[in-house]
Amino acid sequence: MSVHDDIASVQRSLDELNRSLGRLEHQLGSNGLEMRRVRMDADRLRESLGLLRDSADNDTTPRRPDLVTISDTPYDRSLWIDTDDEGLGARDRHAP
Repeated sequence: MSVHDDIASVQRSLDELNRSLGRLEHQLGSNGLEMRRVRMDADRLRESLGLLRDSADNDTTPRRPDLVTISDTPYDRSLWIDTDDEGLGARDRHAP
């Protein structure tokens, strides 16, 4: 399945959830805290799916990070002539 097919499938499931919540709300009433929370959660899922759909519409190809080639040749040793050896101190000084 493509991403758009999966999103459409989730949308159908959310539509069915909303229909079921409507029936449940008709039986239990919409004044209870629990019913309001479930309704808000379902609405939040619908909004999140809309954002996901917009994101998928804007970006149809998966992105891979750019690969960096690291050469196997040794580095030029002159790059490190003025550096300290880590943990040993400078060349002209003694460790404590």
